[in-house]
Amino acid sequence: QVQLVESGGGSVPAGGSLRLSCVVSGRTLSSYEMGWFRRAPGKERGYVGSIARNGDYTVYTDSVKGRFTISRDNAKNTVYLQMNSLKPEDTAVYYCAAAGSTGGYAYWGQGTQVTVSS
Repeated sequence: QVQLVESGGGSVPAGGSLRLSCVVSGRTLSSYEMGWFRRAPGKERGYVGSIARNGDYTVYTDSVKGRFTISRDNAKNTVYLQMNSLKPEDTAVYYCAAAGSTGGYAYWGQGTQVTVSS
């Protein structure tokens, strides 16, 4: 059973930073491409970015490019989302997800709340 647990959310003023962590258990992290998603109030869950299995490339949605950075430590079974220059529109519940061999994101964490005040 693969489990993902996010942490690191909280409330910050605009311009602040947070680092989210996602610990994967049940299988080695290197088996999965990992993604971050978010659900803002009143909106559907949307893609934030993802990182390859060995961490050699990352992809981001346009709204977070240059502000957010995804990294991973496979030895610690942990993926990170470093968020800088946060804006009120970044307020959302953030989820990490693991993509299995079929290519889809099959495993999801429970989410962690990020609130950015203006």
